[in-house]
Amino acid sequence: MSKKIVKVGDISCGSDDLFLISGPCVIESEHIMMTVAEKLATISQRLNLPVIYKSSFQKDNRSSAKYYDGPGLDKGLEILAKVKAQFGFSLVSDIHYPEQAAPAAQVLDILQIPAYLCMQTTLTVAAAKTGKVVNIKHGQFLDPANMDKPAAKCVEAGNDQVILTERGYTFGYNDLIVDPRAFYALRQHGYPVVFDITHCIRKYGIPSADPKGGNREVMPTLARAGVAAGVDGLFIETHPNPAEALCDAASQLNIDHLEEFLKPLLELHKVEVAYR
Repeated sequence: MSKKIVKVGDISCGSDDLFLISGPCVIESEHIMMTVAEKLATISQRLNLPVIYKSSFQKDNRSSAKYYDGPGLDKGLEILAKVKAQFGFSLVSDIHYPEQAAPAAQVLDILQIPAYLCMQTTLTVAAAKTGKVVNIKHGQFLDPANMDKPAAKCVEAGNDQVILTERGYTFGYNDLIVDPRAFYALRQHGYPVVFDITHCIRKYGIPSADPKGGNREVMPTLARAGVAAGVDGLFIETHPNPAEALCDAASQLNIDHLEEFLKPLLELHKVEVAYR
């Protein structure tokens, strides 16, 4: 099947050029957002790597109601709009409810459907009807062959601007496993495929502030497997001080380490493109 090229600003997702989706897991403060954005802009220029800025205005899937869940729709979009205005990044953030789709689309370039919600028809259709690109995260519970179903809902709503993101499978209790066969299966649907590296190393059931809540040491191995398998984009959440992050502290990558982390992946991507 031929692969669709999805345009996000000046970025052609699904072309031979790798792209990066990156930013803090959740919006914590304007200062942190701008600090990360400035460093991402430098990395993008140095590596000639297109970047889409990601941060969630709401995290509605925290394991406790007491955990920080973001500034909310209005304040979060206000901060994201400032990032776009100052640095020119295209933007992506999660939506959890259909009524968030239209206001989010006023600021965002991509509306992201969380993995747990990928089969929610009303949510997916509302996102598609905005005309924005829809990034559907692959549910931990779903055969990748069945990801054609949520994508089809977007197409039937009049929007074929779809990206599919892999982020691991539930395997036993509290663990996620990345199956490289998923990259192949998702590519068969014809949409650009992104690999979410930082969420697939989470240890569920363990608070994300606990160092045991993530498995960063396997990130280079998993990232190289995904790039070698031919993914179109990488999804890497990043923070100036991950240990103090208010969400996914154990899995976000330190922004100061991101450039060196990416360099071998870009070299590997060149090899993969040459042998397609």
